[in-house]
Amino acid sequence: MTVVNLKEQREHSFFNDVLQYFDRAAVFLEYPQGMLDQIKYCNSVYRMRFPVKVKDKIEVIEAYRVEHSHHKLPTKGGIRFSKFVNQDEVMALAALMTFKCALVDVPFGGAKGGVKVSPRRSSKEKLEKITRRYTVELIKKNMIGPGIDVPAPDYGTGAREMAWMSDTYSAFHPTDLDAIACVTGKPLGHGGIQGRTEATGLGVFYGVKEVLNVPEDAKKMGLTTGIEGKSIVIQGLGNVGFWAAKFFHDAGARIVAIAELDGAIYNKDGLDPEDVFRYKRENNGILDYPKAKNLANTNEALELECDILIPAALENQIHSKNAHKIKAKIIGEAANGPVTPEAEKILLEKGVYILPDIYLNAGGVTVSYFEWLKNISHVRFGRLGKRYEMQMNRNITQTIEQASGSKLTKFQKDLIERGAEEKDLVYSGLEETMITAYHQMRETFKEHKKIPDLRTSAFVVSINKIAVSYENLGIFP
Repeated sequence: MTVVNLKEQREHSFFNDVLQYFDRAAVFLEYPQGMLDQIKYCNSVYRMRFPVKVKDKIEVIEAYRVEHSHHKLPTKGGIRFSKFVNQDEVMALAALMTFKCALVDVPFGGAKGGVKVSPRRSSKEKLEKITRRYTVELIKKNMIGPGIDVPAPDYGTGAREMAWMSDTYSAFHPTDLDAIACVTGKPLGHGGIQGRTEATGLGVFYGVKEVLNVPEDAKKMGLTTGIEGKSIVIQGLGNVGFWAAKFFHDAGARIVAIAELDGAIYNKDGLDPEDVFRYKRENNGILDYPKAKNLANTNEALELECDILIPAALENQIHSKNAHKIKAKIIGEAANGPVTPEAEKILLEKGVYILPDIYLNAGGVTVSYFEWLKNISHVRFGRLGKRYEMQMNRNITQTIEQASGSKLTKFQKDLIERGAEEKDLVYSGLEETMITAYHQMRETFKEHKKIPDLRTSAFVVSINKIAVSYENLGIFP
């Protein structure tokens, strides 16, 4: 099939970027070439075209679903709605999802979907018809189901589209008790989970926070430990960028610039992301925000002096033509593939610390895993144990008061006695996941002196876990 580049400025295909990263890591592992080839390439690539009638007009829609790896089932990956969707992009994103899941110990194979449509220029009626017909096409090929392949939201989709997909799947599987687990990222009232909306942005925050909590790593970058006071530039104020910005801001960082499609804004003293987001929604853009100055070119924001740069838009944003202008000490890849291999080489030579996408934006799939578990178990997290925990904690406060002879304040009691809500457990599980994965990458990086960077280390960890899975299955003796 013909592969079309997403953007003319791409230095080569996105999927080839991923293959390059894989090859760089594979040389540090001693597995047969056949196993490496099985892990490296996509298992299933489904390209479809289907008609949709909106009002009196019939449109033929191009769409994809790629399942990269079946070393664990179900496969997992978002559905992207964009006029730029193409096979190369979907294959790359599916591959990244495989390595991402392995890195953070989420027991799924990687997958990805894409529909060539512009959500901004399409009516709700058209999007619903496309989403439901796309779901039917997946059902016909047995490429969706709670134990087969579980889609989720991605660029251009959200909880609404996941509800449509879930409803369509359930209509074809009326006796499947687990049908609601066929997709994740659903609305709360339809089997969703608290914390899923902000999950990817929160994972970005937890990942960067952990880097700066390690004194040795912070010192290496010429930074003090902790998030507070750090200057941050955010590219993209969509779901991921907004939530990452909010968590950084709430932790005391300064969001000095935000870049969007229509332009970029700057304030050295810091921006309130919630206020900027409200302004964006009311004015269809962020330019002329009254508490900041406009930047002439949106890409100028990437080149500003800052401690941390968070590209949270699309891939290929930092390339060989602008990498030498980047002044950030840390680049946190909140988007998939925002830094090309050529740009990464330039940045590493400058001493920039790059947190790779297969680690840093794993928050979404991690919390999707929690949602899938919730749907399979048919019980809300915290429901069984919350009141028991509260009573046990109440016993502790009473014991403290009796032993000390003094009364605790209401605030102190509430702080100790509260039981864990679903969101508390989701946040806790996500933070644990990000911390554990970072230290696995870091230790591998430190132990193997020849591994050149953190991304290669992340791929080494991921490939090794997938290979062990295949060995345990008995496919490669």
